[in-house]
Amino acid sequence: MLLASVSRSASRAPGLGRRAASAIAVKYSKAVYGAALSKSPQTLNKVHTELSSVSNAIKTNPEIATFVSNPTLSLQDRNKGLQELFTKLEGTGAKKDVFSDVTKNLFRVLSENGRLGETEGVIEDFNELVAQYKGELTVTVTSATPLAKDVLTRLETTLKQSQTAQAAKVIKITNKVNPAVLGGLIVDFGDKTIDLSVQSRVTKLNNVLTRTSRPFLSSRSGTNGIFSVESV
Repeated sequence: MLLASVSRSASRAPGLGRRAASAIAVKYSKAVYGAALSKSPQTLNKVHTELSSVSNAIKTNPEIATFVSNPTLSLQDRNKGLQELFTKLEGTGAKKDVFSDVTKNLFRVLSENGRLGETEGVIEDFNELVAQYKGELTVTVTSATPLAKDVLTRLETTLKQSQTAQAAKVIKITNKVNPAVLGGLIVDFGDKTIDLSVQSRVTKLNNVLTRTSRPFLSSRSGTNGIFSVESV
Protein backbone atom coordinates (compact mmCIF):
# COMPACT_ATOMS: atom_id res chain seq x y z
CA MET A 1 0.00 0.00 0.00
CA LEU A 2 1.46 3.34 -1.07
CA LEU A 3 0.32 5.32 1.99
CA ALA A 4 2.05 2.88 4.33
CA SER A 5 5.27 2.82 2.30
CA VAL A 6 5.33 6.60 2.12
CA SER A 7 4.93 6.82 5.88
CA ARG A 8 7.82 4.43 6.49
CA SER A 9 10.17 6.21 4.08
CA ALA A 10 9.28 9.68 5.28
CA SER A 11 9.81 8.75 8.91
CA ARG A 12 13.52 8.42 8.17
CA ALA A 13 13.73 11.93 6.76
CA PRO A 14 12.99 15.31 8.29
CA GLY A 15 9.41 16.37 7.70
CA LEU A 16 7.85 19.72 7.09
CA GLY A 17 5.85 21.36 9.84
CA ARG A 18 2.28 22.17 9.19
CA ARG A 19 1.66 25.78 8.18
CA ALA A 20 -1.31 27.98 8.83
CA ALA A 21 -3.70 28.69 5.95
CA SER A 22 -1.67 30.58 3.35
CA ALA A 23 -2.72 32.91 0.55
CA ILE A 24 -2.39 29.93 -1.80
CA ALA A 25 -4.66 27.80 0.37
CA VAL A 26 -7.25 30.59 0.43
CA LYS A 27 -7.32 30.70 -3.38
CA TYR A 28 -8.01 26.96 -3.58
CA SER A 29 -10.65 27.11 -0.85
CA LYS A 30 -12.52 29.91 -2.62
CA ALA A 31 -12.35 28.01 -5.89
CA VAL A 32 -13.79 24.79 -4.46
CA TYR A 33 -16.41 26.73 -2.49
CA GLY A 34 -17.55 28.53 -5.62
CA ALA A 35 -17.58 25.33 -7.67
CA ALA A 36 -19.65 23.47 -5.08
CA LEU A 37 -22.17 26.26 -4.47
CA SER A 38 -22.64 26.86 -8.20
CA LYS A 39 -23.95 23.31 -8.49
CA SER A 40 -26.32 23.41 -5.52
CA PRO A 41 -26.46 23.95 -1.74
CA GLN A 42 -26.71 20.17 -1.44
CA THR A 43 -23.41 19.78 -3.28
CA LEU A 44 -21.83 22.35 -0.97
CA ASN A 45 -22.96 20.33 2.04
CA LYS A 46 -21.65 17.11 0.52
CA VAL A 47 -18.24 18.63 -0.23
CA HIS A 48 -18.17 20.04 3.29
CA THR A 49 -18.79 16.57 4.71
CA GLU A 50 -16.16 15.00 2.43
CA LEU A 51 -13.48 17.54 3.30
CA SER A 52 -14.28 17.11 6.99
CA SER A 53 -13.65 13.38 6.65
CA VAL A 54 -10.32 14.09 4.92
CA SER A 55 -9.35 16.54 7.67
CA ASN A 56 -10.23 14.00 10.36
CA ALA A 57 -8.22 11.32 8.57
CA ILE A 58 -5.17 13.60 8.43
CA LYS A 59 -5.44 14.31 12.16
CA THR A 60 -5.95 10.71 13.22
CA ASN A 61 -3.97 8.68 10.68
CA PRO A 62 -0.17 9.28 10.64
CA GLU A 63 0.17 7.56 7.25
CA ILE A 64 -2.27 9.96 5.61
CA ALA A 65 -0.75 12.98 7.37
CA THR A 66 2.69 11.98 6.12
CA PHE A 67 1.39 11.41 2.61
CA VAL A 68 -0.16 14.85 2.13
CA SER A 69 2.85 16.64 3.65
CA ASN A 70 5.53 14.77 1.70
CA PRO A 71 6.92 17.09 -1.03
CA THR A 72 9.24 14.45 -2.50
CA LEU A 73 6.55 12.23 -4.07
CA SER A 74 6.19 12.04 -7.83
CA LEU A 75 2.92 13.05 -9.47
CA GLN A 76 2.20 9.40 -10.18
CA ASP A 77 2.66 8.47 -6.52
CA ARG A 78 0.55 11.42 -5.37
CA ASN A 79 -2.32 10.45 -7.66
CA LYS A 80 -2.09 6.80 -6.66
CA GLY A 81 -2.09 7.77 -2.99
CA LEU A 82 -5.16 9.97 -3.48
CA GLN A 83 -7.03 7.09 -5.09
CA GLU A 84 -6.21 4.91 -2.09
CA LEU A 85 -7.36 7.70 0.21
CA PHE A 86 -10.70 8.11 -1.59
CA THR A 87 -11.29 4.36 -1.55
CA LYS A 88 -10.55 4.23 2.17
CA LEU A 89 -12.86 7.12 3.06
CA GLU A 90 -15.73 6.24 0.71
CA GLY A 91 -16.31 2.91 2.42
CA THR A 92 -17.56 -0.27 0.82
CA GLY A 93 -20.77 -2.16 0.16
CA ALA A 94 -24.14 -0.60 0.87
CA LYS A 95 -22.56 2.16 2.97
CA LYS A 96 -20.24 3.29 0.18
CA ASP A 97 -20.55 7.02 -0.45
CA VAL A 98 -18.60 8.05 -3.56
CA PHE A 99 -16.80 11.39 -3.28
CA SER A 100 -18.15 14.19 -5.46
CA ASP A 101 -16.37 15.34 -8.60
CA VAL A 102 -15.80 18.73 -6.96
CA THR A 103 -13.81 17.20 -4.10
CA LYS A 104 -11.87 14.86 -6.37
CA ASN A 105 -11.05 17.68 -8.77
CA LEU A 106 -9.77 19.80 -5.90
CA PHE A 107 -7.28 17.12 -4.87
CA ARG A 108 -6.38 16.37 -8.47
CA VAL A 109 -5.40 20.02 -9.01
CA LEU A 110 -3.57 20.18 -5.66
CA SER A 111 -1.65 17.06 -6.66
CA GLU A 112 -0.81 18.29 -10.15
CA ASN A 113 0.44 21.61 -8.78
CA GLY A 114 2.43 20.01 -5.97
CA ARG A 115 0.23 21.66 -3.35
CA LEU A 116 -1.07 18.72 -1.31
CA GLY A 117 0.79 20.20 1.64
CA GLU A 118 -1.78 23.02 1.63
CA THR A 119 -4.65 20.59 2.22
CA GLU A 120 -5.36 21.44 5.85
CA GLY A 121 -5.22 25.16 5.18
CA VAL A 122 -7.60 24.77 2.24
CA ILE A 123 -10.09 22.83 4.35
CA GLU A 124 -9.89 25.27 7.26
CA ASP A 125 -10.61 28.27 5.05
CA PHE A 126 -13.34 26.37 3.18
CA ASN A 127 -15.02 25.64 6.52
CA GLU A 128 -14.98 29.35 7.32
CA LEU A 129 -16.62 30.16 3.98
CA VAL A 130 -19.33 27.57 4.60
CA ALA A 131 -19.91 28.93 8.10
CA GLN A 132 -20.34 32.43 6.70
CA TYR A 133 -22.76 31.11 4.09
CA LYS A 134 -24.85 29.47 6.82
CA GLY A 135 -24.67 32.52 9.08
CA GLU A 136 -22.56 30.70 11.66
CA LEU A 137 -19.93 32.34 13.81
CA THR A 138 -17.31 29.99 15.19
CA VAL A 139 -15.56 31.27 18.30
CA THR A 140 -12.35 29.52 19.32
CA VAL A 141 -11.28 30.07 22.91
CA THR A 142 -7.72 28.94 23.57
CA SER A 143 -6.69 28.31 27.17
CA ALA A 144 -3.89 26.54 29.02
CA THR A 145 -6.37 24.04 30.53
CA PRO A 146 -9.95 23.06 29.62
CA LEU A 147 -12.50 25.68 30.62
CA ALA A 148 -15.49 24.86 32.79
CA LYS A 149 -18.86 24.84 31.06
CA ASP A 150 -20.13 27.83 33.05
CA VAL A 151 -17.11 29.88 31.95
CA LEU A 152 -17.82 29.12 28.29
CA THR A 153 -21.46 30.01 28.85
CA ARG A 154 -20.51 33.40 30.30
CA LEU A 155 -18.15 34.01 27.39
CA GLU A 156 -20.90 33.18 24.93
CA THR A 157 -23.28 35.61 26.66
CA THR A 158 -20.67 38.37 26.48
CA LEU A 159 -19.74 37.70 22.85
CA LYS A 160 -23.38 37.74 21.76
CA GLN A 161 -23.40 41.44 22.59
CA SER A 162 -20.78 42.21 19.91
CA GLN A 163 -21.78 43.45 16.45
CA THR A 164 -20.08 40.49 14.80
CA ALA A 165 -22.08 37.98 16.83
CA GLN A 166 -25.35 39.82 16.39
CA ALA A 167 -25.01 39.50 12.63
CA ALA A 168 -24.70 35.71 12.92
CA LYS A 169 -27.57 33.24 13.06
CA VAL A 170 -25.69 30.66 15.10
CA ILE A 171 -22.72 30.94 17.45
CA LYS A 172 -20.48 27.93 18.02
CA ILE A 173 -17.87 28.07 20.77
CA THR A 174 -15.00 25.61 20.92
CA ASN A 175 -12.35 25.39 23.61
CA LYS A 176 -8.84 24.67 22.33
CA VAL A 177 -6.24 23.69 24.92
CA ASN A 178 -2.68 24.96 24.47
CA PRO A 179 -0.40 24.92 27.56
CA ALA A 180 1.88 27.45 25.84
CA VAL A 181 -0.53 30.29 26.62
CA LEU A 182 0.37 29.71 30.33
CA GLY A 183 -2.84 31.31 31.57
CA GLY A 184 -5.60 33.65 30.48
CA LEU A 185 -7.41 33.32 27.14
CA ILE A 186 -7.06 33.88 23.42
CA VAL A 187 -10.41 34.42 21.72
CA ASP A 188 -10.68 34.15 17.93
CA PHE A 189 -13.94 35.00 16.17
CA GLY A 190 -14.54 36.22 12.65
CA ASP A 191 -11.46 38.21 11.65
CA LYS A 192 -10.77 39.32 15.21
CA THR A 193 -8.39 38.03 17.86
CA ILE A 194 -8.47 39.06 21.51
CA ASP A 195 -5.24 37.98 23.20
CA LEU A 196 -5.60 37.97 26.99
CA SER A 197 -3.04 35.26 27.58
CA VAL A 198 -0.23 35.34 30.11
CA GLN A 199 2.17 34.33 27.34
CA SER A 200 1.24 37.48 25.42
CA ARG A 201 1.95 39.63 28.48
CA VAL A 202 5.28 37.86 29.07
CA THR A 203 6.27 38.41 25.43
CA LYS A 204 5.38 42.11 25.63
CA LEU A 205 7.33 42.46 28.88
CA ASN A 206 10.37 40.74 27.33
CA ASN A 207 10.19 43.09 24.36
CA VAL A 208 10.08 46.12 26.65
CA LEU A 209 12.98 44.83 28.75
CA THR A 210 15.00 44.09 25.62
CA ARG A 211 14.48 47.59 24.27
CA THR A 212 15.25 49.33 27.56
CA SER A 213 18.33 47.20 28.29
CA ARG A 214 20.16 48.05 25.06
CA PRO A 215 21.29 51.56 26.08
CA PHE A 216 22.47 50.16 29.42
CA LEU A 217 24.49 47.41 27.77
CA SER A 218 26.05 49.72 25.20
CA SER A 219 27.02 52.28 27.83
CA ARG A 220 28.76 49.63 29.95
CA SER A 221 30.37 47.53 27.23
CA GLY A 222 33.62 49.46 26.96
CA THR A 223 34.73 51.58 29.94
CA ASN A 224 38.50 51.84 29.38
CA GLY A 225 38.75 48.05 29.26
CA ILE A 226 38.11 47.77 33.02
CA PHE A 227 34.57 46.34 32.81
CA SER A 228 32.77 44.62 29.96
CA VAL A 229 29.25 43.21 30.07
CA GLU A 230 30.13 40.71 27.34
CA SER A 231 32.71 39.06 29.59
CA VAL A 232 30.35 38.58 32.55
